[in-house]
Formats: sequence, C-alpha cells, structure tokens
Amino acid sequence: MALDIRRFIERFVEEAADHLPRLRAGISALEQGRADGEQINELFRAAHTLKGSSRMLKLVPITALAHSTEELLSALREETLSATPDITSLLSQAVDGLEDLVRRLAEGEPPEALPEADAALCSGLENAASGQAPVQSALSAADVSAAVSSTTSSATLPATTDSELRLSDTVRVRLDRLDDVIRLMGEVLSGHHHLHSLASQARALGATLPVEQQAPFNAFSRELKDSILAHESLMGDLHDRALQMRMLPLSVVFEPLAHMSRELAQSLGKQVDCRVRGSEIELDRQMIDRLSDPLIHLLRNALDHGLELPAERQAAGKSPRGQLVIEAWQDAGWVMVEMRDDGAGICLKNVRKKALAKQLLTEEQLNALSEQETLELIFLPGFSTKSMITDFSGRGVGMDVVKRTVVDELNGDLQLASELGSGSRFTLRLPLSLAMMRVLLVSVGGVNLAVTAPYVSELVECSAESFIDAAGQRTLILRNEFVPVASLAQLLELPSAEPFKEPRKEPTLLLVVHLRQQKLALIIDTLIDERDMVIKPLPGHLRHLPLVSGMVSMGRNTLVSLLHVPALLELTQRKTQRPAGEQASATARPRILVVDDSLNTREIEKDVLEAWGYHVTLAENGRDGLAKALAEPFDAVLTDVEMPVMDGFALTAQLRENELYRYRPIIIITSREKEADRRRGIEVGADAYIVKGSFDQNNLVATLQALLG
Repeated sequence: MALDIRRFIERFVEEAADHLPRLRAGISALEQGRADGEQINELFRAAHTLKGSSRMLKLVPITALAHSTEELLSALREETLSATPDITSLLSQAVDGLEDLVRRLAEGEPPEALPEADAALCSGLENAASGQAPVQSALSAADVSAAVSSTTSSATLPATTDSELRLSDTVRVRLDRLDDVIRLMGEVLSGHHHLHSLASQARALGATLPVEQQAPFNAFSRELKDSILAHESLMGDLHDRALQMRMLPLSVVFEPLAHMSRELAQSLGKQVDCRVRGSEIELDRQMIDRLSDPLIHLLRNALDHGLELPAERQAAGKSPRGQLVIEAWQDAGWVMVEMRDDGAGICLKNVRKKALAKQLLTEEQLNALSEQETLELIFLPGFSTKSMITDFSGRGVGMDVVKRTVVDELNGDLQLASELGSGSRFTLRLPLSLAMMRVLLVSVGGVNLAVTAPYVSELVECSAESFIDAAGQRTLILRNEFVPVASLAQLLELPSAEPFKEPRKEPTLLLVVHLRQQKLALIIDTLIDERDMVIKPLPGHLRHLPLVSGMVSMGRNTLVSLLHVPALLELTQRKTQRPAGEQASATARPRILVVDDSLNTREIEKDVLEAWGYHVTLAENGRDGLAKALAEPFDAVLTDVEMPVMDGFALTAQLRENELYRYRPIIIITSREKEADRRRGIEVGADAYIVKGSFDQNNLVATLQALLG
C-alpha cells in the first residue's frame, strides 16, 4: 500500500504559511534586540517543524535549508552565540529562500523540480552556528552588475550574428511529462494488439465469401496483416526508445552508498573499504527510485550486524578493515545486484533464539527448518536480533522492507547466503523496467485475470490420477517435487466458484507459479494469451487489495486484474496451516496516541495507521498528549521530540512513571538524528527511535507491529 505524498503537499504549504511569518517576525525582534528566550525557542521550533515535515515529504531543498537555519537558531537558543547583524542577515536570507521554495510548491511545481538549496547560504548558516566567520551567499553589487550585463548582451545578440553561440545538445524534460509519453506509447502498443484479432476475423470472414471474391479479399487481408505487423514493429521500437530515455546508470545509487558506508562505519567505530562494480549498468528510473531504500537497509545491516569492530576482526585473524562489495551485472533480461561483506555472518543460533522469543515459530517447527529456511527468518516482519530499536538498525523492519520492495513491488527475487565468521551475501534479481512486462492472461470462473511471466514456472495439463493427498493438502507430483494444488477461483472467492471436487475425467489445466523455492499449482479454465503488456498501477481506492498488484488492458477499455503471486502463496499457506475452526477471530483495533506539534505530520501518521486498522487519537504537544494518555488507555504512543509546552523526552519519562504505561510501547519519531538524542531516548525509556528522514509507512507499521507483538 503506497502512501500518496502529493496530497499532503497542499497541507504542508498551509503549515509553512503559518511558520514562515512567525520566523520573519522573530528575526525582526532579534534585529531590534527585543527577543527573549521563549521567542528564540519559538523560532527554533518553527524551523524544526518545517525541517521535519519537509523531510517526511522528501522535499530535500527545504529540508536542507531548514536544517541549516535550525543549527544557527539552536546556537542562539543555547546562548553560545548572540544575535549580531551578520547573523540576523543570514537568517533573513534563509527565510527568503524558504519562502521562495514554498511559493514554488504552492504554484504547482512538483517537488522533484525544486532547485537545490543555496549551498553557500547553508554553509554560512552552519559556519555561523559553530562560531566561524559566515560565508556570504549574496552576490556583490559588482557581481550582480556583471551578471546583468552578461545576460543582457547575450540576450540582445541578433539572430544573424556570426558569433559562436551554440544551442545545447540536451533538453531538460520534466519527468512526469516523460512518464506520460511512455504511458501513452504503452497504451498504443497494447491497444494495437486488438487489430490482430480484427485481421484474424477478417480472414475467417473471407472464407465465407463467394469463390470469385475470395482472391481479392485475401490479397487485401494479407496487405492489412503486413501493415499491422510493420506498424507494430515501429511502435515497439518507439516505445523502447522512450524507455531508454528514462534509463539511468546504477552509479546514481551505488556512489552515494559507497560514501555513506564510510561515514556510517566511522560512526560505529568500524573501518570499511567499499568497492563498487558494474555501476554503468542501467535501470529504469522508476526502478532506481524504489531500489535506493532497500539498498540502504542492506548497507546498514552489513555495517551494524555484519562487520566486526577492528579489534574483533584482528582477534579472528582478519584485517581490521572490513570489505564491502556492491556489484551489478546483466543476466539476459534481468539485472543482478549483489551486496556482500566479509563480516561475522549470520548466527543461526541467535536467529532461532529470537524466533522462539518472539513466538514466530514453535521449537518443533524450528527444528524442522533447513539452514537456509532458518536464515530467511530474518525477512519476517518484526524480526531483529537487536535489543534496542533505533533508526540505525534493530527496528525489526529493515530486512522486511527489503523483501517487500524487491519481491512484492519490483517483481524481483531476493537470495541470501551466509557463512558464520566469513560474511553474508544478498543477491537481488530485478527486471529492467516495470513499464511493460511479459504477462499471461487466463480465464477462471468466467473472469479474465493476469499473471506476470517471471512468477510463472509452467503450464501443466494433468489427469485425475496425478493428484495425491499429502497431509490433507491436494498435491501434484511434478518431476519428483511435491507441489500443492489450489483452485484459483476458490482462493479469490469468485461468485461462480464451486467446491473443489474430485478431478473430472477431462484433463485439468494448472498454472504453476513460484517464488524462489516455493511453488503452487493453480487450477484455471483456459490460457487466453501471453504477450508484453503495460502494467497500470491500482487507483488509490483499490490499493488496499492484497491479491491484486496492478491492472492490464486487453483493448477496447477492458481492464484485467494483475494477480499478486506472493500474496496468493501466503494466503494458501495460511489456509492450509490453520484449520477453518481455528481461524483467529477479529479483535478490537489497537488504540494508538500520536503526539506531534505539526498538523501535517500528525495527519500523515494518522492516515497510515488507520489504513492498517489502528484506532488513532491525536495530540498537538506533550502536555496535551499526557492528559489524553492518562484520561484513557492506549496500546502504544508515538511522539515527536521538539514540541512546545512539553517535549517528547519529558512526555516519555512521565509516561514511564505511570503504572499503565510502564511497559507499553513508546516510539519516538523525530528529525533529531544526533547520537546524544538517541541515547536520551533510550534513557527516558523509548522502545524505538525513528528519524523522519528515513521514515516510511512500512518502517512505522512494522515497528509498531513488532512492539505490540
């Protein structure tokens, strides 16, 4: 379920329209020497709220400028600096910059088109905060004059001049416009398939004509068919060229990861050499956008869980510097991305111990698992071997996010290998693009459905004797492999679905789907077609459907649901592992208290949590939150840190003193990412600490689910 960030932009603009005048008035009071400590606190909170809200919406330039402004205001608040004319001038320039960026959003400019924050201004603000001489970001009068003169002289050159003017060989195109072109090309290519069926019908019609009319009609039919094929080839080439315009090299993800690895390792007291290979391999921009978060999770996991401290490595006979390799290569129509380290590897004993402690499996079930199956328990929601959940690692959601994104959203595959003492390897198998994929169209119970080809193992036609009963599950033995069989119509609860009886005398058609080593044979009626098709995302009101991942068009405005195979496999497992009489009954919705002084942040968290079935109550500051928490019981509390009246640390500490909230989950969600703040969160009793910069709904929900058990 994807969160539509765009609808929160307007609310952010409204919120900023409240904070920016407050900043402007406060800076004016600073200039006039009449700002007291509380006014400076209000200035700091306004900048802090803008930073936090923009960070959650990935408004990077606003976040960067608000962060630098916050740093300088923090120094003023802590009285390590006093308000000089240079400092108030810098703050005024910062508000000018923020107002300009917010104005662009208000005028409809997409977030990705916002210009970068003024680097010189940000440096000036941060230098001033640290007591250094601020870097001036404004142009001098001479600079401005020269720039205007240069612009004027260039602009007034006549078109017939013999100057060396040259137009650039590139044109900047907004990404949404390019996406529209690709979408329309895909629609045309998909719709063109209908002409094939019309041509086939024409040939069949020609056979019914009188003999003397068949020859000219057949000639026309052949010419029509050749024309359709020629145009289809041209449109296919045009669609491929359009897709190529959206392809980007993996270096845009790999290079920042390499840089990040050194900084994160240093913050953990570790040493690492990160090598990158295959960064020239290209993927669709949409794929790269979604791939960055899983790779960051894998990187954090490798540095925190995998690589040992230098002394530990030396004691184990290793170099004190850990080795991390991020590599990509192409395999037919797929791209392989691998991240491997030479760290401690994954301890199966610890994995089993945690699985038992979290009651994910019984001891008997654990003993029945292979080593590989035990390893893959780390992909379960809420699984973590860390005792304290922080934003760096141990949230119990990182590996779950990786699996969900790669397998469920990107139609890829994820493989894990690990050797204790030698390191771990995560291998991702990804399609080049999600814009168009090979799709099988099938008919079940009078309904047309679609399945993407990467999930399809094979089509099998078998007789009644092919099925056996294995532990109460109807099963097919396929090349010495036991494959469970299920009626797709019954799984989807189609109205025309009949109870699965003994197989009929005529052969049964099975669509065998797979996800890694897991297979399932689905009973279908007929195979309609197999072809490349445009994948359409689900509209917002349908994104809660777990068994449907998108739509495809069969022409003439006929849409077909694209089945989500991982969800089908999971549904089948649940139905076979738990008898009908033991299905869990619906329980009362957990009640969550969300405390944040930002209306936009409160509403985002409320929308996310309510979509997952939680009952949410909102509070606008720590004192309001404490009053509501004591007035009625909540199952968990989510709180910001920087708030007026009472901050999140004080709220957490007071809640822990209350018997009712002594052991109930409290999650801090803030834009304060300093290690001292994390430690403070631990000291006051928080169970989890999530930085808004890495916030996404999956992290929040999975963390909450893990803590609620």
